[in-house]
Parts: sequence; structure tokens; C-alpha cells
Amino acid sequence: MKILGFESSCDETAVAVVEDGRTVLSDAIASQVEIHALYGGVVPEIASRKHVEAIAALTEKALADAGCTRGDIDAVAVTYAPGLIGAVLVGLSFAKSAALGLGVPLIPVHHIRGHIAANYLAFPELEPPFLALAISGGNTLLIDVAGYTDMKILGGTRDDAAGECFDKAARVLGLSYPGGKPIDELARQSAGGVYHLPHAQVDGAPLDMSFSGLKTAVVNLAHHAEQVGEPLDRGALARDFTQAVSDTLVPRAMEAVRLTGRGTLVAAGGVAANSIVRADLERACREAGIKLYLPPLRLCGDNGAMIAAQGYYEFLADHTAGMELNAYATRDISEELKNA
Repeated sequence: MKILGFESSCDETAVAVVEDGRTVLSDAIASQVEIHALYGGVVPEIASRKHVEAIAALTEKALADAGCTRGDIDAVAVTYAPGLIGAVLVGLSFAKSAALGLGVPLIPVHHIRGHIAANYLAFPELEPPFLALAISGGNTLLIDVAGYTDMKILGGTRDDAAGECFDKAARVLGLSYPGGKPIDELARQSAGGVYHLPHAQVDGAPLDMSFSGLKTAVVNLAHHAEQVGEPLDRGALARDFTQAVSDTLVPRAMEAVRLTGRGTLVAAGGVAANSIVRADLERACREAGIKLYLPPLRLCGDNGAMIAAQGYYEFLADHTAGMELNAYATRDISEELKNA
């Protein structure tokens, strides 16, 4: 079964063709990073317009790269939530027209479910149940994945997502947007241990997280050093900040594994590309005897292949939709997708 997948929830326009939920036939991506870097972050209106400009030609490229004709496509999968609403609407509207024109089913896919499914593309042996740590620019969640379409949130951030904090911290450190990779590179130049940063706890919710205080602390440290003329050890601050994020994520992931009894932990999302987070997860899982799946770096970011992959399993669960399908800026990963 060949599924044409569309992803446009933020600043990447992505179209892919995936066969039987596991084999990537093509994965075309048009990035807007250079445009939004001028503003230090994503400008939603610009992102939406660029999606409109790119999506038709990118679809043709995805089909050509896959060696497919329109008639070879069996279904269309698309991100319908969550994300920047204008950006999501562009991909959803185009996907609707494609499904209608081809006479094939339309499959709504939750963006975070797609990030989790990216691991199916890299690891053919991976099957639920497992525990997922989803860490991206817009979401930070601990998810019990009981089945391909049966998921339950166990914990998550109460405020900022981990990826958002990386972007904000990178800005005050004078690094380029997006901030994840530049901070990672800078952090690896220092052993850290210079700056004492907050590690928030949420009373009564041991699996929940908070990153807003950490973000504010980094901003305040940088501004204070500038105001009083003190030197700022940028490498150490990047390292200590990253370690604080990892020290928030990893113990909670391991506690969630313990509470659920799952023997497998899966990471997903852009922050899963961070070298310190990856190393800490590997060490913790090795010590606990837990099987860990870390997606390859190329599948950590947004892409159409992950949407098509999850779309296959949504289709098998009869989670299809009609032309009335709407886009959502926010939506719980565990909500029923049928007739969403």
C-alpha cells in the first residue's frame, strides 16, 4: 500500500511516499529556515505563504522520486494537528484536493504520532507496546504507546516545550535559528559545571515538567553579564543549559518506563537529535536494561515520511476522514482520529 504523506505544521513543507508504513520510497522537503532565521524564529504568515508556493511542485517531486504515478497512490495522509494553524491548513487543504482528485481515502495524522512513527521507518523490528519520549519545538510528552493507534499521555511540560527553550536560549547566546544544532555544537566545547540552573518539579505530578523557569534563568544570566560587563562563558552556559534539559527529561522517562513496565523506550522529535540528551538516554537505558530506539538525525525533524508511516496504521484502524476534516492548532494525541 503506497501512501502519499503531507506535513506542513511549521516551517518545513514535506511530501513523501511510503509503502506499507515501513519503506520510504521518497521524502521531499522544502525548508524555510533561511527565511525565518532573519527574524530569529518562525513567522506564521510567512510560513503559510511559503507552504502555498512549494507544495504543488514538491508533490510532483515526491511522486517522481518514488517512481510513482498518481494512479499508484492508494491513500493520502496529512498532518491535521497540532501546529501553526495557517500552516496546517495549507497542507490539509492540498491533501484533501489530492485525495478527492485521486479518489482515495484521506487519513488524518496527529503530528506527534508521526514523530513516533519515524522510528518504524528506521527500525523494522520495532512494534508497540513501548514508552515514547516526544521532545520537539512545540511538544514535550511522555506517552504510553499500547498500540499503533492506542496512545495515552502520562506526563508532559506544563509550559514551554524543550525545543522552544533551545531556540530562546540560542537567541540570547547569539546563535542562529533554529537553536538546537548550534547550542549542541557550542555545548560540546565545554565541560560545564559553571552555572547553576533550576530543575523544576511539579508537586503531585512526578512525570510532568516545566521549562519556563530554566529559559528565564538563561536569559537573566546573559543579560546580567552584559549589563555589569562581566564575561559570559557561552560554552559553559550552553552545556549547563542542555544538561538541565536532559536532567529533566531522562529521569522522568525512566520513571515512566518503570511505572508502565515497558521494556522499550522510543525517542521522537527534534530534541532527540541533541547529542547530550541521546548520550544520557543511552546510558540510563543501558544501566536499567531497557531497549532504546533513537531515530537517526534525518528523521528527528519534521518530514512527510513519518506522516505517511503513521497514516498506514491509522488506515488499518479505519481512522479515515471526509472533506469536512478540519485543522487544529492543538489536539490531544490520544483523541480518536476517525471523522476528526
